[in-house]
Order: sequence, then C-alpha cells, then structure tokens
Amino acid sequence: MTREFLAFVLAGGIAAGVNWVSNLALHLFMPLQVSVVIAYLIGMTTAYTLNRLYVFKASGRTVPEEYGRFAVVNIVALAQVWLVTIGLHELLMPAIGWTLWPAEIAHAIGVASPIITSYFGHRYFTFGPKRPE
Repeated sequence: MTREFLAFVLAGGIAAGVNWVSNLALHLFMPLQVSVVIAYLIGMTTAYTLNRLYVFKASGRTVPEEYGRFAVVNIVALAQVWLVTIGLHELLMPAIGWTLWPAEIAHAIGVASPIITSYFGHRYFTFGPKRPE
C-alpha cells in the first residue's frame, strides 16, 4: 500500500467518524433516511478538506472546481452508502433478527463501503492533474 492510499484511508476514517457521529445526533430528531444524507454531506466536507490538505498533490484546479468534482464522486458513493445502510437496516437485519443498535451498525458498514471506488475517483478525477487548455 502506498503512503497516499494510507493517508486517504486515515482521512476517510476521520471523515467517516464525523459522518457517523453526526448521524447519531441527527437521527435523534429526524428519520434515518434523511439523517444519513445530511451526515454524509458533513462527512464529505470534512473528507474534502483533509484530502486537499494532506493526501493528494495540487491538481491545478480552483477549490470550487475540485469540490464540484469531489461532490460528483461522492454522489456515487452516497448512493452506495444509502443503499448499504438502508438495505441492512430495513431488509437484512430484520431478516436475521438483528436487534443490537441496528441503525448505528448498518450506517457504520454503509459509510465504510465505498473506500476503493472513492479512492480511485478522487485520485484520478477530483485531484488528478488539470490538463493544459
């Protein structure tokens, strides 16, 4: 494993923790389906900041351009996180009789699910070098 990938995993772990804790707080007063999305946006902003500062080399793009690209990659990841979280919580866990913190555990697994696809998306699309015009 490269230093870059390990730094990406560490930054992602911190952002995932922010995401997960945000969801715990938000889920106290809103449905899981909504809190997962809002918590994801909070975690995504944390991840962008950490990746831009500590993981990837400068792309030559402006912050708004990079953040837009980051958002595109994360829209795909959000769909994956939401499907895994809700699939586990609404289908698999009830089917196997899982009752120990089902929303929290389903969301933790969901947040971890897009690590590989996100790494390559950010490495080559978000933070890949800008081509000369």
